[in-house]
Amino acid sequence: MSTLGASAARGTLWLGLVNLISKGSQMAVTVVLAAFLTETELGLVTLAVSLANIGQVVQSMGVYDVITRTRRDPDAMAGTIFTASVAIGLVLAVVGVLGADVIAALLGAPAAAPLIVLTALSLPFTAAGGVQMGVMHRTLDFKRRMLPDAGSAVAGAAVTVVLAGSGVGEYSLAVGVLCTAVLQPFLGVLVGVRIRPRWDSAAAAEAGSWIAVVGPAAVVAILLINVHYPILARSLGADAVGLYSLAFRIAWVPYIMIAVVLGAVAFPVYTRLKQVNAGMSAAVGMFTHLLLVIVGGCYLVAVLLADHIVVLGQRWAPAVPVLMLLCAWGLALCVLQTWYEAIRAADKPKWYLALQATHLVLLAVGLSIAAPFGLVPAAIAQASAAIVLLPVAWFALRGAGVAPPVSVMARSLLGPAAGALGCLAVSRGAAAIGLLDDPSSLPVALGLGVALLATYAGVVSLVDRAAVAHMRGLLRNRSESVAE
Repeated sequence: MSTLGASAARGTLWLGLVNLISKGSQMAVTVVLAAFLTETELGLVTLAVSLANIGQVVQSMGVYDVITRTRRDPDAMAGTIFTASVAIGLVLAVVGVLGADVIAALLGAPAAAPLIVLTALSLPFTAAGGVQMGVMHRTLDFKRRMLPDAGSAVAGAAVTVVLAGSGVGEYSLAVGVLCTAVLQPFLGVLVGVRIRPRWDSAAAAEAGSWIAVVGPAAVVAILLINVHYPILARSLGADAVGLYSLAFRIAWVPYIMIAVVLGAVAFPVYTRLKQVNAGMSAAVGMFTHLLLVIVGGCYLVAVLLADHIVVLGQRWAPAVPVLMLLCAWGLALCVLQTWYEAIRAADKPKWYLALQATHLVLLAVGLSIAAPFGLVPAAIAQASAAIVLLPVAWFALRGAGVAPPVSVMARSLLGPAAGALGCLAVSRGAAAIGLLDDPSSLPVALGLGVALLATYAGVVSLVDRAAVAHMRGLLRNRSESVAE
């Protein structure tokens, strides 16, 4: 257990650093795009990138997890998956290039066709890089992810920023995405992750059995975070997609930087606990507790600073209420992500698929009804679909026998609740003395953000000693952070 705890701690820290750099660069790109692009331009490139994101999952179908779970020769498994994923990526790239005009027309955005071509070309490269990530996840070797993951992201972000500043417009992001994809597998080879393409029938059979259940769930999962774009495009147009995407990108940051990091570390931990018949519920409770404390503070600050989105330009003012609502969606999604990892590790992939499919149906139906009425109704539909799934996912955890006690979860909410009260007091005080009269002031926004984060951290550190202990355990590579 001590070795597992130390590996989890190191993995959390390294993966957190990787995500801080790679996703932080994406956040910088979001700010630059909002400053240089119009709503329509951002909407067009968002549609193209969302299609590429779906393609990335289709070419993998959740199979990279097999590299972590398999008891076969990991090299044979990785080589087989490499061959299959890259081949599918090539097919999808050809479809994207040859069918770009038709796809763009179906989305109601014909101008997006050349952007679809550029992003489609990235798919074979992301397939190769994805297998490399799976190999590193098997051993919790997240340190080596720094160069291929963070390095490629920073390089792609730099290309996007330079091109956007030069007036290239929506093509800046598409080219940046392609550069990131091409660099990732080559940088992976540089850090020593060399995968020889091969075909092992037994490995392929094992991967196929995993794909049969987890693959559809992976596709459903990526649709959940991209399906709103084509629905909005057809109902409201590309400019509405641009406004919505800015709010979505901001609300997405805590999920991708925190929930995904904890989930990536939690899954192999849960898997190993399952293999040795050790109790998973304590680990599930610890990861959920940390998640609520960290992302709860992030989303709270985002809501309180939502009015200041106009520092990027007054044209983004309609995105303010959308951002507030999507923060509720993001928090719910973060919790679902953490619980889904436990459900999958508990050998309940069919439950995971059922939960994800239910979420997708609720979201698609809700958006189809709400989108014609505007962006705010659409955001309400998106947040509601995630929130409704929380109690259902909790009962699934209980059914799988990995749910922590309700009392533990209730105590996990005390720190974030106290921190929220402290931040509300600071925000009200700032408003009372007139500091918030000009939401377009960047210095005021930055100052208030620092004050809110400091207040939240201070209150939580006093009220929630358990969360502080968990965090210290991770920082010191101590096993108590998992076993406690």
